[in-house]
Amino acid sequence: MEQILSEANNLVISIDAMGGDDSPRVVIEGLALAAKKHPDARFLLYGDGPKVMEYLNNYPELKKVCEVRHATEVVHNDDKPSQVIRNRNTSMYMAIDAVRRGEAKAIVSAGNTGALMAISKLVLKTLPRIHRPAIVSIMPHQNGRYVMLDLGANTECDAINLTEFAVMGDILARHALGIEHPRIALLNIGAEEMKGREEIRQAAQMIKSSHLNINFHGYIEPHEIPEGVADVIVADGFTGNIALKSIEGTARLVMRLIKKSVKQSWLAMLGIPFMLGAKLKLKKTLDPRLYNGAMFVGLNGLSVKSHGGTDALGYSVAVGNAITLVRQDFVATIRDEIEKIDLDELSQEILYDSY
Repeated sequence: MEQILSEANNLVISIDAMGGDDSPRVVIEGLALAAKKHPDARFLLYGDGPKVMEYLNNYPELKKVCEVRHATEVVHNDDKPSQVIRNRNTSMYMAIDAVRRGEAKAIVSAGNTGALMAISKLVLKTLPRIHRPAIVSIMPHQNGRYVMLDLGANTECDAINLTEFAVMGDILARHALGIEHPRIALLNIGAEEMKGREEIRQAAQMIKSSHLNINFHGYIEPHEIPEGVADVIVADGFTGNIALKSIEGTARLVMRLIKKSVKQSWLAMLGIPFMLGAKLKLKKTLDPRLYNGAMFVGLNGLSVKSHGGTDALGYSVAVGNAITLVRQDFVATIRDEIEKIDLDELSQEILYDSY
């Protein structure tokens, strides 16, 4: 097991093996899938040692690239962040701390979102010149995929926060989606320049600043998100979280209505064999497991949140997202690009010009 940490420049991912609704079984099964796709990755597993080994023993090849470290306590879904934030004996805290110590390049957990965010901020700290980290996810639209942030870390944001989210979203879209000049949009209640709250209008002015070099699309309304008019959607955490859940709920509704409509028509049922290819493609496009893995960006380390109720495939996608961003040195890229700009100074210029 020592080989995992002794190899130079190793791709090591820290895993909270006890996070999630059916851990550590789903975690181990997901890691087995991820390890096949990323054979150069290594994993540090934190959790109940005997329980983790019970499942890990079923995957001899995965076991070769894993090191299990026993944790005496677990963060539960109903635990308040204030209750667990300084408990260094939980599998979540220990997994995050491995990133701080430099033993791992990223941490993945399917556990309590609030606790993961709070402990990640406490242990990893916020990057210099970043005022607040954000939760970001990659979602599908009709022409491909887009980045959306913040999804719940900050219920209230000022213009500087929103502009920082735009910069970080731009970097993520370029690195994770391969889009050379991502179109950035602020989520708003209308497209007109004077629509929305004051902080949104100020953020628009800051983002349009020439020295930020951002491809600013302008405002975007919620119904335009699935149409693919922007590659990065920026919002405060309250608005973004509501938008995300509305999109997810609508996607489930559409799938249910399609199934219901087909069952109510015998002609439609006769046509099912001819629609099978299109049905499978649609199901794959809307499959939430393939977009699993929300990232906390703006921290001095990479922290990835998997959905607690996902299965092995969904967990493997979250781990794969972490591996991809580690390979691209995503955290260092954000740090370097943010250091080139002074958003506080730019904010003062915008406020001065508005008077």
